[in-house]
Amino acid sequence: MRQTGQRRARREGGSQPPTDRANLYDEVTRRMVAELEAGRFPWVQPWDASPNLPRNALTGRRYSGVNVLLLWAAGIEGAFASASWLTFRQALEAGGNVRKGERGTTVVYADRFVPDAEKARAQQSGEDARAIPFLKRFTLFNVAQCEGLREGLATDPPPRPEPEIIPHAEALVAATGAEVRIGGGEAYYTQQGDYVAVPTRAAFADANDFYDTIFHEISHWTGHPKRLARDTLRDYNKTIASRAREELCAEISTSYIGAALGLVPTVRHADYAGHWLAILREDNRAIFRAASQASKAADYILAYEDAAPVAVEAGRAAA
Repeated sequence: MRQTGQRRARREGGSQPPTDRANLYDEVTRRMVAELEAGRFPWVQPWDASPNLPRNALTGRRYSGVNVLLLWAAGIEGAFASASWLTFRQALEAGGNVRKGERGTTVVYADRFVPDAEKARAQQSGEDARAIPFLKRFTLFNVAQCEGLREGLATDPPPRPEPEIIPHAEALVAATGAEVRIGGGEAYYTQQGDYVAVPTRAAFADANDFYDTIFHEISHWTGHPKRLARDTLRDYNKTIASRAREELCAEISTSYIGAALGLVPTVRHADYAGHWLAILREDNRAIFRAASQASKAADYILAYEDAAPVAVEAGRAAA
């Protein structure tokens, strides 16, 4: 018998014991593998299916890591026009409720705890207590699944126009300070020279694809030792698997940046799909690790947004 969203929310809303961790890793990984096997990339969703980064409608806080992929997938499946989500209790707090019969979307939260036995051992030995990582699951509902919600909740930003030059994207690229060399026939980032190279704008079908490419390469740029010191970038040339892991990080990071800027997401390296499938099948934590690294890379780049308007004005003055 199908459970109502309310019953399901109560059942999944609380924290689970640490023994549930492996099951959650497996559960999420199976969902990502199923998407790839079906020829879909979980981090690239259609433009008309809420491409914005998912956020909590009550707090306005953006979700991150693998939860972005889970909520995007749920948004596609449910054909939700909004990227705003609430827990069952938050819907009540917002003056409304989840409609009967609605099914929630399970997302995860990583946390750590210190068992009593470990606390006692640390106290006796004088050492620091070792915390044990674990996952908690909780359930979210899209605002489209709710009714009676008060006004003033966090809403999706209005869509931005897409001119030949996208000013806010151009400004963010400049604000990062990354060296971007325009010209040639390839797009790449080189660790040795620490610069990004992309073909001229005329080589791309549209401006959106041009900026997606730049942000993909700048996502690699964030992994340099003097920035995020990402091990997948460090090991990029060791094996095809290590390259695939870094490309997966950059692919997902680019989608997060694109969603924040209103760009249409694209796939830059579909030829790695088979390697990504192999990695996920072999390691049930791989997608969590990649999504977490991608969030850090995207956050590193998007942190320059505050300086972006300055970059636009500087560019005008230079012109």
